[in-house]
Amino acid sequence: MVWASLAVPGGASAQNRDVVVFAAASLKNALDDAAAAWMRDSGRRAVVSYAASNALARQIEAGAPADIFVSADLDWMDYAVSKGLIRPESRVSLLGNSLVLIASKGSGVQVELKPGLDLAAALGSNRLAMGHVNAVPAGKYGKAALEHLGAWAGVKDRIAQTENVRAALLLVSRGEAPLGIVYKTDAVSDANVTIVGAFPEGSHPAIVYPAALTRDSTNPDAAQFMAFLRSDKARPFFEKQGFTLLNKAGS
Repeated sequence: MVWASLAVPGGASAQNRDVVVFAAASLKNALDDAAAAWMRDSGRRAVVSYAASNALARQIEAGAPADIFVSADLDWMDYAVSKGLIRPESRVSLLGNSLVLIASKGSGVQVELKPGLDLAAALGSNRLAMGHVNAVPAGKYGKAALEHLGAWAGVKDRIAQTENVRAALLLVSRGEAPLGIVYKTDAVSDANVTIVGAFPEGSHPAIVYPAALTRDSTNPDAAQFMAFLRSDKARPFFEKQGFTLLNKAGS
């Protein structure tokens, strides 16, 4: 298996190579900004590879050269722990997020996210865009929320399942799906979508983004970048996108 742009050039040492971060796709805007700020402050570079948390965990398991793993849910970080892929003592619960229903900008769709929700009626003959409901964290959260509100049975056969949450966002942004379930932070990053409603917090497990150093990382700068992400200097980049900085040790 090959991971593009992540190989360390021949002769490069741990002391002069970039910090390689594997991060959930929903972090892209905020983490790109944070990495740029860290480079301005330190002169060191963090290279971030974005994908669904399940895909990233599997890549690390297969030997991908990551220094840091940031998951969009606790399950895939727990998986990494169970496989001995990370350093448990470095694990922190970094961020919180919320789940929303989106529509294309100007669509005029109105949906009230409450028990008894009839989402099938709002979809008409179309499909609901969301991450894969058995693997992608946003899809798992979305399915849980729809089950809680009594809407899952009506839409379970009409889901456009995607490989990550940003792909679901894109389907709605392009008008290829009338509705989608994404994180609030994704919705605010795309001017072509509008938030129809926010799912009640109690309708799905709490959305927590844990981060940790990988077991095989030998880059001394990795811990420094982790510390930067937890600092007040990085806070504005996360809060601008709608994340909550949790910054708690452990799970």
